[in-house]
Amino acid sequence: MADMLAIFRSRSQAIDCMTKLRALNIPAQLINTPKEANVGCGLSLKFSASAASRVKNVIAGMNYSSFYGYMRIDFRGGKIYIKGF
Repeated sequence: MADMLAIFRSRSQAIDCMTKLRALNIPAQLINTPKEANVGCGLSLKFSASAASRVKNVIAGMNYSSFYGYMRIDFRGGKIYIKGF
């Protein structure tokens, strides 16, 4: 199963969101946004598709101005594939 990304253009807002997810025991990992996402630099939160609804609820409740959107990330044959969600 592919993982999901929540993409932020602001590093501080991504870190804030990660802190909130950890406080709610929602498993996620803070990563550099892959260049394959074509959204410039920033940080993303990588999480399992099974946690998507919980992550979406947290992000929607915070109204982050730098939040770009969600994408699906898949690793195949040593390559990263990103698809809009």
